[in-house]
Amino acid sequence: MAVSGPRTIGSFAIERELGAGGMGLVVLGRHTALDRLAVLKRLRPELCASEELVERFAREARAAAAVHHQNVVAVYDWIGLRGEHYIAQEYVDGVDLGAALKQVGRFPWRVAALVVLELARGLEAIHARGTVHRDLKPANVLLGRAGEVKIADFGIAIEAASDGLTRPGTTVGTPPYMAPEQLLGERADARSDLFALGVVLYEMLASVPPHREAGAGEMQVLLTRVQRERYEPIRKVASDVPRWLARLVRSLLRGKPRARPASAQRVRQMLERRLAAFPAEAKVELASWLWGEGIFRPREGDTVVLPSETPSDARARRWRRTALAAALVCVLVAMATSSLQRQSRGLVERMRTFAASQVAR
Repeated sequence: MAVSGPRTIGSFAIERELGAGGMGLVVLGRHTALDRLAVLKRLRPELCASEELVERFAREARAAAAVHHQNVVAVYDWIGLRGEHYIAQEYVDGVDLGAALKQVGRFPWRVAALVVLELARGLEAIHARGTVHRDLKPANVLLGRAGEVKIADFGIAIEAASDGLTRPGTTVGTPPYMAPEQLLGERADARSDLFALGVVLYEMLASVPPHREAGAGEMQVLLTRVQRERYEPIRKVASDVPRWLARLVRSLLRGKPRARPASAQRVRQMLERRLAAFPAEAKVELASWLWGEGIFRPREGDTVVLPSETPSDARARRWRRTALAAALVCVLVAMATSSLQRQSRGLVERMRTFAASQVAR
């Protein structure tokens, strides 16, 4: 349903329609008092008759609002108005990862790893609140014009300790990104999100997910392939991927949950160690690449401030910092060695003097 004429929803003046999702209309609004843009998601009117769907919509708002992290889309408000239900959330000026993949085909391995590092940071915050996202996929990952990476759409998120609203045996999610336990309708936990993270990483590196979309009557085939880890090894389709990153892909896509990394924190720590990228540096690298690939272009009336350094500049700066630290260590070792040598010479001289005095006696 298109937005026609001026309209306000709560404290928001509606500017334009952004699109429509499975649950309802998505519009861009501006908070009239704070002059801040926000995305308003409206539950479809025909779905409002279902108490279960209304509660699921409200639960999405609560789950997202409980997480305060730079890699998770923030929720501002829940609005019930004249029988309609809205979620007001952060507006990210950019594109979703799915659109970016369609435009460029595949990402360089370092860029893909940086995106996954940011996603792992977001998942760590989500899981720390006891929530499982359950639908991590490129369409639910937003890339901002300043290099931001944010997890969006908590529509089927669930508290890990609760029974939620999904009945046992019910499959909820997007099949190619779902862990085997989700495909079986079993309880999902944080490691289910890590499986989806592995699928997203694989897709960025290879331009296609490891398992294709299942058609009618093919869900059992998909389940078997996912459980038995039957997919093309990432280095066969993207030979430039380093072995350590290929090992991460393989560990995330394990069929058994206990064989995957224990937590998003573990994934985040490993990637930080390998990439040596703090959050601000990751944003600079990502923004440089996104703009360089033409994913973002200046708009009429925009004042565009491009990143002040290129990815190569950032890497050179890290190398200089590492070299300086290594040089400092060498200096300290040399100083300590020199001090020990002086102390050793003094000790030898004292021992000689003592021995001479004993002989004189």
